[in-house]
Amino acid sequence: MTVLRLTVSAGLSTSVTDRRYNRIIQIQLREWRFAPKLLSVPVQNPVQSLNGGGAPRVPRWLRILVIGRNPKVTLIRAVILGALCVVGYKASVLHIRVDGISMLPTYQDGSKHFVNRLAYIWHEPQRGDVVGIRFSGGLTNVPTGIHLAANWLEQPHLILLKRIIGRPGETIAFLNGKVLIDGEVLDEPYEKLPCDWTLPPEKLGPNEYFVVGDNRSMPAENHTMGKARRDQILGKAIL
Repeated sequence: MTVLRLTVSAGLSTSVTDRRYNRIIQIQLREWRFAPKLLSVPVQNPVQSLNGGGAPRVPRWLRILVIGRNPKVTLIRAVILGALCVVGYKASVLHIRVDGISMLPTYQDGSKHFVNRLAYIWHEPQRGDVVGIRFSGGLTNVPTGIHLAANWLEQPHLILLKRIIGRPGETIAFLNGKVLIDGEVLDEPYEKLPCDWTLPPEKLGPNEYFVVGDNRSMPAENHTMGKARRDQILGKAIL
């Protein structure tokens, strides 16, 4: 067994030359081959470790959380998810811009809104709903009863924004500006403008709704209104 004697100054007095308190520390090592390893331990510079060495590495768990274990697979998933989001948005929401004054004062001319195409998946349109109606110049898409003032609309994907006041099977009439549903006056709190329309009764079929704008101060012959089939109602206006 080899004994390595190291003399270390461990003075307890303020005087460095005072040897009364010097101690001899004996370190006994069972194998001499461990001594070089013990004595050659590098001393790390604390200043260099804090300020040098570049930016700290991102923890592995954080990298896995952000980009996954396989970045290529993560990128493919992100592209697929983005495509699904775009398709889902297009299939569920329509962006529309109001062109005209027939829905004043509820919707201003030139204002932009959205139509929720999923609003009537679980239930049918209700009275008072403002809906988007598919309208085209083609005979197969023209809502039955929509006034002739709308015949100039020939774009294939034009949407009418109207309010439902009549449901399937009901009889609709206007008398001195009031809406009659099967002879009863309809309460319309959203109506703010004066109206003097008087129109004969009109019976709705089992799959028809009566739609009209909120601005009834304009002449009835200049207002687009009438029957619309259920399959032409695209969704409910929101925002």
